[in-house]
Amino acid sequence: MTTAVDLRAPLARYAGLLHGFAGPRHHVASPLGAWLLAALCAPAASGAAAADLETALGVDLSSATEIAKALLDDPHPAVLSAAALWLRAQPGPAVADWIDALPTSVETGPLPSQPEADAWADEHTLGLIRKFPLTIEPETLLVLATALATKVSWVQPFNLAPAARLGAASPWSGAVDQVLEMPEHGHDAFIARVPAIGDVAVHTAYATEGLRVTSVIAPPSAPASEVMTAAYDLAVASATRGPIDRRSLFDLPVGEGPLWTISEEPAQTTAPGGREEIHHAVLPAWSVETKHDLDRPELGIPAAAAAAKQALDAPLARYEAAQVAMARYSRVGFEAAAVSAMMVATGFVMPQDGVRRTAELRFGHPYAVVALADRPWRDGWQPDTAEGSAWLALPVFSAWIATPDQAA
Repeated sequence: MTTAVDLRAPLARYAGLLHGFAGPRHHVASPLGAWLLAALCAPAASGAAAADLETALGVDLSSATEIAKALLDDPHPAVLSAAALWLRAQPGPAVADWIDALPTSVETGPLPSQPEADAWADEHTLGLIRKFPLTIEPETLLVLATALATKVSWVQPFNLAPAARLGAASPWSGAVDQVLEMPEHGHDAFIARVPAIGDVAVHTAYATEGLRVTSVIAPPSAPASEVMTAAYDLAVASATRGPIDRRSLFDLPVGEGPLWTISEEPAQTTAPGGREEIHHAVLPAWSVETKHDLDRPELGIPAAAAAAKQALDAPLARYEAAQVAMARYSRVGFEAAAVSAMMVATGFVMPQDGVRRTAELRFGHPYAVVALADRPWRDGWQPDTAEGSAWLALPVFSAWIATPDQAA
């Protein structure tokens, strides 16, 4: 069976597409939520639709179905997940076969009213998203939806610091009064070299419930798409102990740079060779809400809709697909949610004694954030368990941060 471990590389490519469509504006998305939406149509796909869907998903359709089952039927403790397939009429043989092939946790039944669809979104996103992303119409034949949500607390909350710590060159140092300062424990920070970009600053905050949120900032000249790709690669490599080209502070110049300030002082230390390295980080609090149009061939949604129309025997039906997502990063924790939905309807309408060197990493201009499922923390990382194992080190939400919030 193909597992979710195999999904990391295809999901990173899929995320690059979805974030690429959004561009460098302040936004958040759940590439995983949109990927699952398309993957749930895999059992219904055949012919050209199957080939197109397989290309978009990045895995064969039978593997996509197994991955969806592994994720939805065995959820991660820190990520609330749900999916639904609603129909206006009783399912015919093709739709019945499709339903039988879906994960057992997928809710099926008659079409909800708009208030009922809104209530479903509210319930399955911990109250973070109150409105369903699509409007249920009298002509609607089918609605397929996925929901992902998390509300977690940091192992150690951030401290507060003056926004001036972001650096004089930061456009955000005058936009807010306070920012978040990394505490001594429960967080990680380092500088890494990324071949396509150069040196980047990395910070990860760990949540007690089993989520890690990694922020990556590059020089302002680096394209947002390349920074997002680097964030996915570094977040997964850090979670899986994969290769990372970490930079020693003793290989970098002392003084102030665009992303950090490196200082040096005499110190008593037990570090090897007497050379101790310490990393701090300051970054803004932030929040964001975004709606994405998912009707793009690269995301597989047109192919998924074609599969649904084949199953419904409604070749002339029209479709819509969208995702609404939100995220909030604060001193005490992180919360995020996304509802992705596709609707098929009748009719046709026009259509982000030694020496100690200390680096303060400054997240003072737009940067990327990736949230991955991890093992829970209870006085230390818990050993691997079967619960939600398919989710481990899998990115669930990601964002491009271009607007800071006041930290409090």
